Amino acid sequence: MEQLRSSLRDKPAARWGALALVSLTMFFAYMFVDVLSPVKILVEKELGWDSTVFGLYGGSEFFLNVFVGFLILAGIILDKMGVRFTALLSGSLMVIGAGLKVYALSATFRNGGIGYETISGLTGGIKNVFGWELPPTAMLASLGFMIFGCGTEMAGVTVSRAIVKWFKGKEMALAMGIEMALARFGVFMIFRISPWLSEKFESVQAPVIFCALLLCIGLLLYVVYWFMDRALDNELGDEEVEEEEPFKFSDLGKVFGKGIFWIVALLCVLYYSAIFPFQKFATEMLHYKVGFELKEASDIFSYFPIGAMIVTPFLGYFLDRKGKGATMLILGSILMIVCHMTFALYPFVSGSSSSTAVAFSAIILLGISFSLVPATLWPSVPKLIDNKVLGSAYSAIFWIQNVGLMSVPIIVGSVLDSVNKNVPEGQPKDYTLAMLIFASFGVAAFVLSAFLKIVDKKKGYGLELPNVKK
Repeated sequence: MEQLRSSLRDKPAARWGALALVSLTMFFAYMFVDVLSPVKILVEKELGWDSTVFGLYGGSEFFLNVFVGFLILAGIILDKMGVRFTALLSGSLMVIGAGLKVYALSATFRNGGIGYETISGLTGGIKNVFGWELPPTAMLASLGFMIFGCGTEMAGVTVSRAIVKWFKGKEMALAMGIEMALARFGVFMIFRISPWLSEKFESVQAPVIFCALLLCIGLLLYVVYWFMDRALDNELGDEEVEEEEPFKFSDLGKVFGKGIFWIVALLCVLYYSAIFPFQKFATEMLHYKVGFELKEASDIFSYFPIGAMIVTPFLGYFLDRKGKGATMLILGSILMIVCHMTFALYPFVSGSSSSTAVAFSAIILLGISFSLVPATLWPSVPKLIDNKVLGSAYSAIFWIQNVGLMSVPIIVGSVLDSVNKNVPEGQPKDYTLAMLIFASFGVAAFVLSAFLKIVDKKKGYGLELPNVKK
């Protein structure tokens, strides 16, 4: 016990420094995820993508994670190889995927550069099988996004496990809240920077290059973290080894066999399916639904993650000391429903100050919702799952979440093209049905949140209890 009390993670500067290293890399990753979201209309004009193609591109980030089961593999790698190896692997995959995406949008590739004919052949095959007409730029960008998606989702699992490792028995929810807040700030930054860079350099490739360079810096930060984490393991010695056993495939049964796990996993996929896919269409929705100019729409939506960024650490602090996690999940789902139903049904008038106020308020509510649910959800997992298979539990939840994150952009993009197939070019697109789809996920998440609170009260998992032990 003395050894534990004197370890690196008991030194505030060390554990918060480790948090900074892994959080900054996720900050860069979140910027890259939505780098094209605020310039969707410019992508359509410059690259010839329609909403279905854009949705397919957006969903491609999760394709390998879902159909190849890469996230399950990520959990196995994490459990067997540890945080350090998995962090470096995830960072490398993100950089490789980003590089492919940069090349896909380049003039060199578009003018028949290396690999153009091969990629064109692949697009023909996809059209024959699925009926989707993907431009070669979208095909290669999607392939790069798939590889990046493997890296970023693996990084998400790894960062969660790293925080548990460094903050066990301490300010875990606050630490996770700060990591999430910084990631949300990445969304704010890219919704501000991406339109500006695209306009300045007259190309949608410019912000992609910028974010790819940031990911290279993130990989270097993971290298620094590698040395810190090794020092912690050296101090913990056999104590940590006793807590973690070698991975066995039978361990997955301990994860999938728990009913409470499925409640949390389904809640996760429903909630995140109403958030991340929405981000990809939000700027265009605000442009057509509310009447904002493109840059104004992007700037206004950028405040969505600011609300989450500011509130999340405070919620983490509250959860650490007061609890009420299950109640916060319910409240977060209600706020999400209000936001999406507002954009679906409110009679917005272009140029109206009241419409602007309503749109801005709905976005802020969504930001608060985005604080309540993730800040509660992830610190709750260690209360439900044995630490010996925690990496597999996180990866399994991420895998189930990825099914929704892959499918929903494709569904929404197809719905938009179907609903607006007879709308003349240049006229506003109808986003009502798309927003109702997002709202329906919120309704389902609310039902599951209420059920989770009932189960927690009956079984005593401690979701309503504080994380900090007195």
